Amino acid sequence: MSYTVAVVGATGNVGREMLSILAERLFPATEVHGLASRRSVGVEVSFGDQTLKCKDLATFDFSKVDFCLMSAGGSVSKEWSPKIAAKGCIVIDNSSAWRYDQDVPLIVPEVNADAVVGYTKKNIIANPNCQTMQMVVALKPLHDHATITRVVVATYQSVSGAGKDAMDELWSQTKGKYVPGQEVEPKKFPKEIAFNCIPYCGTFMEDGYTSEEWKMVAETKKILDPKIKVTATCVRVPVFVGHSEAVNLEFARPITADEARDILREAPGCLVIDKREPGGYITPMEAAGEDATYISRIREDATVENGLAMWVVSDNLRKGAALNAVQIAELLINRKLLRKAA
Repeated sequence: MSYTVAVVGATGNVGREMLSILAERLFPATEVHGLASRRSVGVEVSFGDQTLKCKDLATFDFSKVDFCLMSAGGSVSKEWSPKIAAKGCIVIDNSSAWRYDQDVPLIVPEVNADAVVGYTKKNIIANPNCQTMQMVVALKPLHDHATITRVVVATYQSVSGAGKDAMDELWSQTKGKYVPGQEVEPKKFPKEIAFNCIPYCGTFMEDGYTSEEWKMVAETKKILDPKIKVTATCVRVPVFVGHSEAVNLEFARPITADEARDILREAPGCLVIDKREPGGYITPMEAAGEDATYISRIREDATVENGLAMWVVSDNLRKGAALNAVQIAELLINRKLLRKAA
């Protein structure tokens, strides 16, 4: 069988990555449409060896589309996802618009695939935040083995997570450091990002945490286990692609670093690179363009009972967004959970 797919936000970083991954994975699609706002109509995007001209989201007919991969921001998704879903098209949304809706499943196929059956309530499925997604892929097999009770995580998030303008700002500021008179003032970020770290992602909340940090708490509980205690510090770093995380875990039952390493080596979506020597770990530069969630620096934390620490890295545009959306569509097909395609 074959399917019709529409990618909304096809001109953005994640939208382009969605099209690339659909082609790479030979997704069974007879038709693929790139959609965008009216001002981007006619812009060309690549789908494998084909070139697609973007169509207008506002006038597109979704009645014969099976999957809509939505990557156009929360406000656009809030307006359009219900309208698209009402046409019988399954919306897989990459924004935060539907993640906390109890009638919308929040899915990472390696972690909570069974929850996808709940999509029929609204015909919408949500993608988690990129940094949450890579973390829960690594946490799931360890939680199954020894039950995680508490997570303390510090993220080192690349600028691509804030969009193309953020990537351009890092590039321009970096060049400006070497070319006198070409310094670039911060616009996308509150402070200069080149050669710097900014402990602020999202917006500040009343308790002093940011919205990005709150997302990690809420999403981990919804995807993995509501009993897990989570605290996060999210930091933006001058890396173009690839989010990194220093994760500290406490468990209800004993688990050694060797056991964790063996478990993660067998876990879906995980790749362990953990040699205790210079270079025996993964960096975001090496993870860029890859599908796996990489785990390094696995070690026991002697300061708490049943504690582990580890380093987790993934390409935020791929597994953190586009790849997960495509995997959700594949999950629905493989489990025969959608209407038969024409």
